Amino acid sequence: MKKLMILVIAAAAALAAKIPAEGYKAGDRAADFRLKNVDGKMLSMAGYKTAKGFIVVFTCNHCPVSQGYEQRIIALDKKYAQKGYPVLAISPSDPASVPADSYENMQKVATAHKYTFPYLIDETQAVSKAFGARATPHAFVIQKTGAGNVVEYVGAIDNNAEDGDPNRTNYVEKAVDALLEGRKPVVNTTKAFGCSITYKN
Repeated sequence: MKKLMILVIAAAAALAAKIPAEGYKAGDRAADFRLKNVDGKMLSMAGYKTAKGFIVVFTCNHCPVSQGYEQRIIALDKKYAQKGYPVLAISPSDPASVPADSYENMQKVATAHKYTFPYLIDETQAVSKAFGARATPHAFVIQKTGAGNVVEYVGAIDNNAEDGDPNRTNYVEKAVDALLEGRKPVVNTTKAFGCSITYKN
């Protein structure tokens, strides 16, 4: 696990030069998107007619931090999809730079690891740039409202990459729980940590 944290620190140091300046903040309205899932179908937020909102997570195959969070992302979907907040996972990686993140490899990983949620490829990286995804994983909790898809939380899934820590703070869970109770999240912004995203020129 020490090696994992070293990778996290190294990745964080490289973020400033590789992330877009734009990005959603809590309170912003997120534009809908249309991306290809690993089953070949095109998906959008508008297609989820009965959803109350979404847990959008930017993640990828190759990143050891994302790999460490994989089961936690699956657990989030299993817990909250039935309550109206399904996970939508998006890979922001450029396969030309990172072959492990190719669409074919995304399909293999989703099947082998039995993903319960869509795993979408952002081939142009336009959606990732619009959200301001800075690392993998990077989470956004979105609430559907009459005024649009409102971003209610942005940042890390929790505060500890070490799996099994009983004392960690589960930011995404707390945000969704608050929304389900009709409240705004107490913490709506944290710093995402993980592997840097390389954007195309």
